[in-house]
Amino acid sequence: MADLGFWRLAEANPQRVAVVGPDGAEHTAGAVVGRANQIAKGLRALGLGPGDTVAALLPNCVEMLELYLGAMQIGLYLTPINTHLVGPEVAYIVGDSDAKVFVSHERFGAVAAAAADEAGVPEAARYAVGSVEDFRPFAELGAGESTDAPEGRTTGAAMHYTSGTTGRPKGVKRGLFEIDPSDMGELVSGLFDIFGIPPHDGNVHITGSPLYHTAVLLWTANSLHRGHEVVLMDKWSGPEMLRLIQEHRVTTSHMVPTQFVRLLELPADERARYDVSSLRHMVHAAAPCPPEVKRQMIEWWGDAIDEYYAATEGGGTVITAKEWLDKPGSVGLPWPGSEIRIYDDDGNLLPTGTIGTVYMSLALSDFEYKGDASKTKANRIDGFFTVGDLGELDDDGYLFLRDRKADMIISGGANIYPAEIEGELINHPAVADVAVFGIPNDDWGEEIKAVIQPAEGIEGTPELAAEITAWAAERMGRFKLPRTIDFSPQLPRESNGKLLKRKLRDPYWEGVDRKI
Repeated sequence: MADLGFWRLAEANPQRVAVVGPDGAEHTAGAVVGRANQIAKGLRALGLGPGDTVAALLPNCVEMLELYLGAMQIGLYLTPINTHLVGPEVAYIVGDSDAKVFVSHERFGAVAAAAADEAGVPEAARYAVGSVEDFRPFAELGAGESTDAPEGRTTGAAMHYTSGTTGRPKGVKRGLFEIDPSDMGELVSGLFDIFGIPPHDGNVHITGSPLYHTAVLLWTANSLHRGHEVVLMDKWSGPEMLRLIQEHRVTTSHMVPTQFVRLLELPADERARYDVSSLRHMVHAAAPCPPEVKRQMIEWWGDAIDEYYAATEGGGTVITAKEWLDKPGSVGLPWPGSEIRIYDDDGNLLPTGTIGTVYMSLALSDFEYKGDASKTKANRIDGFFTVGDLGELDDDGYLFLRDRKADMIISGGANIYPAEIEGELINHPAVADVAVFGIPNDDWGEEIKAVIQPAEGIEGTPELAAEITAWAAERMGRFKLPRTIDFSPQLPRESNGKLLKRKLRDPYWEGVDRKI
């Protein structure tokens, strides 16, 4: 180990631009690493040591990366918090993570103050980017310290909290390794080798999704460890991303299918206005991508469209654009060091071509759900773990996801997969977004409900519902057609593109025993 890892690279070439902030300001590697070193020493001065936690409620900003790079070199856990949560939700994560320091941005000041009070965070351990009452300025953290590297460096880790689709979210906590942080940075950035993304080589990574998401932070950090410039977006929009791609000659990003949909909604002349020829690896994950959407993106961006399947807990599989065109709908083959198995509900290993629950090997990514040994044990079989997705393997070993187990509809004894139906309905020109789920039916157990967000300027009417149903009937079997269609001005999605389907479905099931 001698070439990569951000701290090492920054010392070797401090004048190189490492980060472009959302405001367009350029930050050199030397400035970023110097501030990260100060933060590390400041956290130590507060009494934090290996195994302790820092919680962060921050938007995409250079301060988030500096905090991360500071914590990662003194053996701390960094817990990024979803900035859309409210006070009690933030307080729960701050408390459950055992955070000894809480850093927020003034944009979330009211939520942060309420959360810090509820979680009992001492005022001396509260820091804010900007001004928040009873929070110390983040610029003061380690401000009096030297900018050289702290002594006794050892690797830390991010501890993200799962979305909590059932019950409260849990922290995914991995053991810490006693290894030089720069060496660890080089090791983990080897993930990019799977996608054929080399170190340096003029690569520029754009971060458009929030850094509190596992994959987004991982890909951004690995880009820094790889010697790539990082361009941060505060809030994502299609035109702004295209502008930045052209301006900075962006080569890589981590995206979600919803962003693809929004980009394809732009007028053709607007899309053609921007030069995207620099793109090499625009990787997507986190949610199913409708096949027609992906096909259109490949037609536009070519071989730059890569996909993988993984989770906060680990992973996974990977597939290139060329492979996908040969295996449409697949999320690929297991990446090196990973293995995929399909089990039934009784824990029996299933053969190829049979739908069951997808399990991934733990390999070197063993973890525990913090404070929940029973959940940790419940999602394991023979050294493999699951996040509850349904899928099947073909004879060549390619994985095809069918749906979330909790989302599967059982109607008249038949298993129906909403993701397949959503993948068709999204292609109707009047549909901007769609959610399909099961609701109670006395005769069939469940019936199919669709909630559609109409395209801009289109009104959701009974006539439109009938038109969409008739259109869909020409594309899929009648047993897959929604029994009813509702319209909503906006579907509930997390900022990483994941659809919060439970918010739409759960009201229909209040007081009903839903057995899946």
